[in-house]
This record gives sequence, structure tokens and C-alpha cells, in this order.
Amino acid sequence: MGGLQRFEERLERAISGVFARTFRSAVQPVEIAAALQRELDNKAQILSRQRRLVPNTFQVDLSPGDLERMAPYTSSLSDELADQLQEHADNQGYVFPGPIRISFQSDEELGTGRFSVLSRAEASVTGTIRHSDRPSRAVIEVNGTEQPLEPPGLVVGRGSETDIRINDPGVSRRHAQFLITYAAGGAAQVEVHDMGSTNGIRVDGQKVARAKLRDGARVQVGHTSLTLHLRPPSERQEARGV
Repeated sequence: MGGLQRFEERLERAISGVFARTFRSAVQPVEIAAALQRELDNKAQILSRQRRLVPNTFQVDLSPGDLERMAPYTSSLSDELADQLQEHADNQGYVFPGPIRISFQSDEELGTGRFSVLSRAEASVTGTIRHSDRPSRAVIEVNGTEQPLEPPGLVVGRGSETDIRINDPGVSRRHAQFLITYAAGGAAQVEVHDMGSTNGIRVDGQKVARAKLRDGARVQVGHTSLTLHLRPPSERQEARGV
């Protein structure tokens, strides 16, 4: 019995056939499952002979009518789809960089029975939040989380001893270091240094060993992008030179 057929049977048991009757003339769950499975196959990136990195975050766009009919079942359907993707990944030697997340959105340009899928690899991120008596003037944003950047800086990597830990197989245990200092007027000055990582770092698409960063600079480590946000110092901070 194929994986998609098992998926249909599990789904019927989970929601007692109500979903199947509701969607008789609309998007079928097995069609979504097949499309998500193709996303894994089409976007798999080779890590080694037996391991490939695949997306773990998916957005399924549906017509407004289909999404309205699906609304009572999205939680059960997301769980079943995630189980199906995990089974397919295990069979193919695929590796997810983080937990599987599946969301459903409305797209008025889609007709009944039509849908589209967007996917991306999004590593889980943990950080050691540093508390300060003043707002941070530099922040590192990665996969929806923000980490204040305070002097002397922080280390990014896959190891547990880093300040920002990224569960990305393309990231080394100690991959990159962000250093921050303040000029006399209080403006933040930030640099990033490669720490001898296996895959190196890229700043705004250019591979570098070290670089000074501007506001909005994007630093690529492995398959993950980190964005620097700089805020101007307050008048009080300028007067104090901090």
C-alpha cells in the first residue's frame, strides 16, 4: 500500500469521513499531500551520500471558498500531512532543519479546487537573551526571532555553547562571530567574522572571511539567513557617548 493511500485512510479515520463529504467537489487532501511530497523531492539539497536537506515550512494557498470549508479541519489535516511528510522523508533519507509547519492561507486569485504551495527550509533557533537597562541598538533577526547584539558581540553556530544556536546541518558548531563597538557619537559599528566554518559565510550574497555590516545586511550561514537591524542612539545616549 502506497504512502498516499495510507494517508487517505488515516485521514478518514481521524475525521470520520466528514472531511471527504465536505470536499467532494473541492480540493482533495490527497492532492495537497502529493504536492507537499513533490516539494520535498524537487527542493532536496545534498548534504552527503545518504542525507538531503528539505523544506520544513509550508504555506498552502487556497481559494476563499475552499479555505472556508476547510477551516474546521485544518488542525487535524496539518497533523496528518506532517506525519505523511515525515514518513516520506524517512524513506528517502531527507533531513528537516526544524519542526514541520503547515499553514493554510486564502488567495482570491485561485478558483475552487485550485491551490498552490510555498515552502522553505527554516532552522529552529535558540538564543541566550541578554538583558540590558537600555534598548539594544543592534539586533540580529533569524527565522522570526530576534537576539540583542551587545558588546563585545556574540557567536552563531550549531553547538550548544554558542549565543545563537541554529539547528541547520549546513552550520558549523562555531560558525560566525558578530562583533559590536560604539563610535564616539553613539552609533553602533558591527563586523562579522568567519570562525573557520566548513561552508563559510556570505554577506549580501558575497562570500567573505570578515566584513563590516550596514543596517539591513543579510549574513548567510549554511542554509540560514541572519539580518542585522541597527537603531539610531537616543539623544541621552549620544550625550553620554554610549
